[in-house]
Amino acid sequence: MDRMPRWADLILVPLISILLAGLISGVVILAIGENPLRALGIMVSGAVGSTYAWGYTLYYATNFIFTGLAVAVAMHARLFNIGAEGQATWGGLGIALVALYLPWPHWTLAMLGSAVAAALFGAAWAAIPALLQARRGSHIVITTIMFNFIAAALLNWLLVGPLKPAGTMETATAPFPPATHIPSFRDMFSFGETILFRSTPANIAFFVAVAACVAVWWLIWRTRLGYEIRAFGHSEGAARYAGIDATRIIMVTMLISGGLAGLMAVNNTLGYSERLILNAVEGAGFIGIAVALMGRAHPFGVFLASILFGILYQGGGELQFALGIPREMILVIQALVILFTGALDNMVRMPVEMIFAERRRARAPIAAPGPARSSPGHMTPPSDPGKPAE
Repeated sequence: MDRMPRWADLILVPLISILLAGLISGVVILAIGENPLRALGIMVSGAVGSTYAWGYTLYYATNFIFTGLAVAVAMHARLFNIGAEGQATWGGLGIALVALYLPWPHWTLAMLGSAVAAALFGAAWAAIPALLQARRGSHIVITTIMFNFIAAALLNWLLVGPLKPAGTMETATAPFPPATHIPSFRDMFSFGETILFRSTPANIAFFVAVAACVAVWWLIWRTRLGYEIRAFGHSEGAARYAGIDATRIIMVTMLISGGLAGLMAVNNTLGYSERLILNAVEGAGFIGIAVALMGRAHPFGVFLASILFGILYQGGGELQFALGIPREMILVIQALVILFTGALDNMVRMPVEMIFAERRRARAPIAAPGPARSSPGHMTPPSDPGKPAE
């Protein structure tokens, strides 16, 4: 029997963790001489108070959805993919090559081709750590972390060398052709003189991210491959005994994970920058770890956690601008959320589990006392219906 209902695991425990993180954050803001309630109001208004605010919030959330799903898929196979940062970086390289060197007649085809390239490049960057894990036993955490730095160094070399346009000093590629520009939220949701999401980076990639959530849910819980991934994650030994090829599961899982991380570049490289720039990922690969943990590796949980972290990012920027709070304090608030939803998860989970266990025991029916049993080796003779009881 589960220790708590699924809804409590996905919603209640993270909500309590967020409230605790918010309480401690309020104390931190109070300690630097600011009003916590005023700061909260600025954060909420700056993140969700207008279409402008929502445009930035959903842009950040889109990045986190892709990287959160990447980490979540690997977690189901008990693989801790720390390399989403490098895989997303490599996905951006794939998009840049496709967008710059292939002729595209329309943005729909350009987006489809770029998404395929981003997924393939991200998967390729995850394939080497996966192969080392499957064949050599190299720890996936160590190898994926190392590959983050290798990806950043290679991109730096490419942007100051082969991909650098002539006559420029900026570490970026040339702008992508207009035919590759995908619709922004302003293009999609402005009608006549009513202009929404003005000057915001949110674009159609958000809906691609939502579709990715649905696809991952279907893969993990509705396909044979998903069952094998979950079985391998629950018990590698039992999975091997059942005939599941461990090497295949590790490779396929990491390829899917890397592909999802690479797809993030559709949002930030193709949709926003419209060129490949240095440090385009901006730490979203690491935030994806916190998103996957907070979302309990479930696509719906990842979606909700991504929206929350999008609010934190956008609201934190507004808070810094409005009150002059140092950027480091904004990072402290974000770190507190990660701390309570990740490292201190059991501090919240265990009391909640105890409460639900007590409720189950209170609702359980009390069993009626049964007939007395004879002692071992002694048989009680059947009673005579016609004989009066003594």
